[in-house]
Amino acid sequence: MQIKVVERQKQIAIQEQEITRKQRELDAQVIKPAEAEAYKIEMLAEAERNKRVIEAEARAEAIRLKAEAQAFAIEAKAKAEAEQMAKKADAWNEYKDAAMVDMILQQLPKIAAEVAAPLQNVNKITLVAGPNGEVGAAKLTGEVLEIVRRLPKVIEEITGVDMSKAMKISTRA
Repeated sequence: MQIKVVERQKQIAIQEQEITRKQRELDAQVIKPAEAEAYKIEMLAEAERNKRVIEAEARAEAIRLKAEAQAFAIEAKAKAEAEQMAKKADAWNEYKDAAMVDMILQQLPKIAAEVAAPLQNVNKITLVAGPNGEVGAAKLTGEVLEIVRRLPKVIEEITGVDMSKAMKISTRA
């Protein structure tokens, strides 16, 4: 009986060693490669996530920088326009009526052209002598000049600037 017990104990020990060997073999051939593959997949997934986060942050930064550049450009343009308007306002304040007269004088050729424009559409003009005896082209030219002569009064009524007075002041300066 003792021999059977010893034999049985040896068989149990051999079986335990066999179980340990198979467990190690299983670890080496199945579990460790599976764990390594799982770790690899996990690391690749984390790397892909990090890549997407970095790309998104880069896109956001690019958008922010572009917006800042646009805001800076708009601000610079607005400052330049404000400076230009301030300079114009200073010039208008400095020259007041003279500046208005200058602007009006620059427009006079256009005004005269508009006054004379209806005459371009006329095929035939019949001139009748008036009581002072003017006839022909002199009469027609006189009419156009009379309209232009009245312009300073019209301009004064529109703008409040007496052109003849402002011109006298600007020629003295």
